Amino acid sequence: MAITGIEHVAIVSYDTAALKDWYMKVFGGKVVYDNGKGTYFLQFEDGSMIEFVSAQADKPEDVEKSAGIRHIAFGVTSEAFDEIVPVLKADERVTEVHDVSENAKGLKTYWFRDIEGNFAHLIYRPTPLV
Repeated sequence: MAITGIEHVAIVSYDTAALKDWYMKVFGGKVVYDNGKGTYFLQFEDGSMIEFVSAQADKPEDVEKSAGIRHIAFGVTSEAFDEIVPVLKADERVTEVHDVSENAKGLKTYWFRDIEGNFAHLIYRPTPLV
C-alpha cells in the first residue's frame, strides 16, 4: 500500500464562494466540485486541489507557530512568480508577511495571508527538491 500524493488541503472559510473566486483569480484552477451548500474543490494543473469549507466557529488569530498545518505553498514558475506577486501586493485584503526573497541558488519565496488571513506562500524552485 502506498500513498500516491496529497490530494487536497482544506481551508475553512467565512465566505467560501468569495475565497474560492479569489484563489481562482490569482492562481487559476477550475472548480471540480460544488455541493451547492458552500463546499467547493478547486483543482490545479497538476491535479492537486484546495477544498473550501464553511466555517462553523471562530478560528484562532495567531496560528503561524501553533502545532498543525500552518501554510500552503504554491509552486510556480519564475515567470508566474513575477506575475502573481504584484497582484497579491496590489490587493488591499492581502497581508504581506515576508517580502520577496531570493537565495543564491535562485529559490524565490513570497509569504502572505490571503483575504481571510490564511498563511501561504509562493515558491519558485529552479532545481526541484526531488
